[in-house]
Formats: sequence, C-alpha cells, structure tokens
Amino acid sequence: MQYFQNYNPLNNVFLSTVVAALPIVVLLYLLAIHPHKDKYGRTERGIFAPYAAISAAVVGILVAVLVMKMPVPSALSAFVMGAMYGLLPIGWIVFSAIFLYTMTLVTGKFEIVKNSVASISPDRRLQALLVAFSFGAFMEGAAGFGTPVAVAGALMVGLGFRPLTAAVICLIANTAPVAWGAIGTPILTLSNVSGIPAELITKMAGRQLPFFSIIVPFWLVATLVFMDKGKWKDVWEVWPATLVCGASFALTQYAMSQAGNVMLVDIASGIVSMVATALFLKIWQPRHIIATEDALAGSEAAATSAVAVKKQQLPRYTTGELIQAWLPWVLLAAAVFLWGMGDWKAFLNKISAPKINMPYLHGLVFRTPPVAHGNKPELEAAIYVFNWLSAAGTGIMVAALISGFFVLRLTPAQWSETLRRTVVRMKVPITVIATVVGLGYTTRYAGTDAILGLAFTRTGAAYPFFASMLGWLGVFLTGSDTSSNAMFGSLQRITAEQLGLNPVLIVTANSTGGVMGKMIDAQSIVVSTVACYEDHEEGMAAVGPIFRNVVWHSLALAILLSGLIWLQAYVFTGMQVPFTP
Repeated sequence: MQYFQNYNPLNNVFLSTVVAALPIVVLLYLLAIHPHKDKYGRTERGIFAPYAAISAAVVGILVAVLVMKMPVPSALSAFVMGAMYGLLPIGWIVFSAIFLYTMTLVTGKFEIVKNSVASISPDRRLQALLVAFSFGAFMEGAAGFGTPVAVAGALMVGLGFRPLTAAVICLIANTAPVAWGAIGTPILTLSNVSGIPAELITKMAGRQLPFFSIIVPFWLVATLVFMDKGKWKDVWEVWPATLVCGASFALTQYAMSQAGNVMLVDIASGIVSMVATALFLKIWQPRHIIATEDALAGSEAAATSAVAVKKQQLPRYTTGELIQAWLPWVLLAAAVFLWGMGDWKAFLNKISAPKINMPYLHGLVFRTPPVAHGNKPELEAAIYVFNWLSAAGTGIMVAALISGFFVLRLTPAQWSETLRRTVVRMKVPITVIATVVGLGYTTRYAGTDAILGLAFTRTGAAYPFFASMLGWLGVFLTGSDTSSNAMFGSLQRITAEQLGLNPVLIVTANSTGGVMGKMIDAQSIVVSTVACYEDHEEGMAAVGPIFRNVVWHSLALAILLSGLIWLQAYVFTGMQVPFTP
C-alpha cells in the first residue's frame, strides 16, 4: 500500500507540529528530566537509557500509525531498517574501537601511550586539545559515524579523565569538522539532493566553520576547566596553545575548502593541527600544569609548576616499546583512512554488499511538496546496504586483529579477556543505539521530521537564521549531518528561491548548522558512554547527565552560527559564494 506523507495531518499546523514532536519530547523528558530514586534513595533526574529509548520508539510508531496514517507494516519496517543501520555501521564501529582499546589495556601497553602523551604535555587542558579536538577531527574526516567520539573518548579515559568529563569534551569537540566527515559525505549528499555543486557548498562552508574551528578549542578548554571547578584564569593560561591548535586547523580548513577540495578537508586540517600543536608544546608549556582534576578543584598549590613537572621522572621506554604501544593506534588511523577512500570502499562493496529492499517500505513511501523537489510526489527509497566489508568498523577490526596477532601478540587468555570485556561493555548500549536510530528512521519515513522542519520555513526574512537551526534539528533527530542534509537539502533550496535568497548560502547552512546538533543526538551520546564508561549500567545512567551538560553548549553554538549566516545574508553579502542556476 502506497503512503504519501501528509505534513498537516490534523488540519492544524500548530497541533500537527506538537504531535510530530511527541516522540522527541518523550525521549528528552525521560532521559534528562523525569525524577526517580536511585538505589541509595537519592532523587535523580532521567531514567535508565534503554527504557527511555524504547518508550520514545513506541510513541514514535504510534504517532506514525495513528496520526500520520502510515500503514503498520511500513512503520515497523522503517523502525527495523533504522535499527539495522544502528547495528551496522554505527554499532560495529564502536564495538571494534572498544575492542582495540581493551586489547591495549589487557596487555598493559596503554600505560606507555598514556605516558607518551604526558611527555608532550602532562596538562589535561592541552591533552584534551590534542586528543579530543585535533585527533578527533582527523577521525571524523576519515570515518565519521561516531568514530571520533568512540576512539577519542576511550583515549581520554585512559589518560585519566573522568568518564563524564571525557564524554562531554569529546562531544563538544566533534562539531566544526562534522560537515566534511567521512571523506566529505555530508556535503556530497547535500549536493546530490539540492542540485548545487559540491565545490560551491564546500567553499561556502569554508567561509563559516573556520571561525568556529578557532572558537571551539577555547570553548572546550573552558568547559573542561569549569567542570573541574577551575576559574577563568585557568582557561586563559593556555591561550597560546589553544590558539595554535584552533588557528592551524581553521587556516587549513579554509584553504582546502576554498580550493574546492571536498573529501580531504578534515583529514588535512586534523593532521596539521596535531603536528602544529605538538611542535609548539615542545617550546612552550603553561606556567602551571593542571595534571589532575583535583589540581583545579583543590587549591593553587595543587597545580604543579612547569619546572617541577620537567623534573618529575616519567618511565623511560625503548624505541621498540614505544613503537609496539603506538602501532595499534597508527594502524587504526591508517585503516580508517583507507576504508574511507572511495575507490577502496567501492572495491569492497563489489566483493560483498548485498542490498535489501525493505519489505512494506521500499517503493511505497512518497515525500510530497513542498518537501519534495518540484510539484509532484517524490519516491523515498528504502534500501538497506549490508556493506559489512566496506564499513569503517571492519577497517578498525582489521587493525585490531593485526595488532593482536603481530604487534601485541596476545595470549589465548588475553584474547578471551578482551572479547569478554568488550561484549559485556557493549551489550546494553548497542541495543540503545539500535533503538534510537530506529526511532529516527520511523520519523523520517512517516514524515514527522519534515513537519518539524517546515515550521522553520514560515519565518520569512528571518529564515537565514532559522535555516541553520533546521539543520541543527535534523542532526538532532537523525544523529547524522548526512541524513539531515538528505532530509532537508531540497527543502532548503526551494525555500531560498521562494524568498529570493542565495541558495548556496541557505543550503550550506543546513550542513554547517547541523554540526552543532551532533553533540546532542542520542546515538552520539550513547556512543560516548560506551567509550568512556566500562560499566554499561553506569554508562546508561550517565546518558541524562551528559545530555544536560552538552545541550546548552549546542544551543549557544548553534545560535552563534545562525547569527553569522544571517549577517552573511544581509550585511556581509560579499562572503557569499555566487550561484547561477
């Protein structure tokens, strides 16, 4: 039975919008607000994440069936498709990354990695810049789909960061690079659905996001300091290194984007930022080293002077020991880069990438104007590609297996312990990931996401501001800048042309605004708990606190970016990229 999406099912725009938002409201309320008693009788906010995710999914399916009049088999098929996507590639990426990280813990080699990073700088503010921002950006550019949060989060916890702190910092860091994630996939997708050349979109994005590539490192350090109960002076004490980290990334990001290079913007920017920051720290260190959370939470005396730190004796390792400890991470980075290359991915897909036409869904769902481009309904395909070979998680697992057999040389007992700890850690979170992604696909195919999006298009001259907020909403709903672009890219161009605005500016705003929603989407938060909490129950209980910590950062950054886009539309018009249809 064919299903044509109706963007005003209750014949009242306000009521239709409220009902469309119900699944999201239920999820947020249960995760972050609903009071309950913990095992010690203390009142906490937010319930256990799996229960919240399942409840929201049920509400989402009911809205799709009862309000949107979507056939029951189609609604269930959409949820199953999303759940499958949550398992592969997202869940598989996280599982493989945690497997490799656990392997280094079991063999004791992560201690060498930890001390190596401390030798660059023992200061936790600077470690966060190197690992969460620079290295995380490289991982985002090469793989995307949760890889930077999974890998950087695990590394930061290993370096001694509290799990909650590590999760929040990694989520905030994974913003400015997202538009060019996974070898430029979000922008390439946006180009396909909007009909605007990818080179023009990437140039426009390069005139917006580099400002935030400078802001975010300072924002990240400030967040870390205040979570550790520090003061503003502790933020500004490291401003030279923070500026080097952000400016080197931003300048490379700008140069690559203005050259029209879509695929390698983040990879090049991440590498330049890592190298520039590491070299700078060879000649400069802050006056006071904040090596632990207690150094800020306690007194100034607890912060060690740079001279005193230099006198402290870190363990000395041979070159062979350093290579053995770092090689698994080098192999991980190399594999992620290789698996992100188009030619290699295409080759692996030729070998094995069966396509599944989702029953009761594929060929049956139609988007309708104004969301559909043109004046007639547009078919929404529903094909799940089981690309297990070309998935980034497979590349990470190959790196882990090579590391285990030939680099770390695990014993059978160590292999068993690594697998056991990884499975125990993943069994609950992977269910939550599948559930929340299933909810996202249900809203997408039912059309409730489009109802929420259309609410932004009714803002007239203020639309340039809200265009990026629409992208922010899309990423929050779907967990992916790519999915948000696929969902709203055509709508953005149609609205821009109706209002007489530059389509390049408005279409690009969908992707650049979307990056600020990445830190609050449910799947990214769950991935961060997997990476940062070894106890899965503790991790699932932390989903609400993590969301409450990052949501205000996300809103503030999204508003700042939206303001920039409004200024580019009406004040600094020379910053726009010209477009001739």
